[in-house]
Amino acid sequence: MTIFLTILQVLSGVVITTIVLAQSGKSAGLSGAIAGAADSFLAKNKAKTVDAQLAKITKWFALAFIVLTIILNMMAK
Repeated sequence: MTIFLTILQVLSGVVITTIVLAQSGKSAGLSGAIAGAADSFLAKNKAKTVDAQLAKITKWFALAFIVLTIILNMMAK
């Protein structure tokens, strides 16, 4: 049982890392100032919805990671 929960915890950590890296930054920074407004209005709204979905998924996987950590800690004692 402990091995199964540990595997789930590692997988959730990998998924969290992957999802966070897939999200776009909140500001364009220097590259956005140099390139200008290359994105259209529709592209920006589409990116916001994808980022919003990724943020929700991140929250759920983070919750699962925390719960698994607590359970594994309680089982170790």
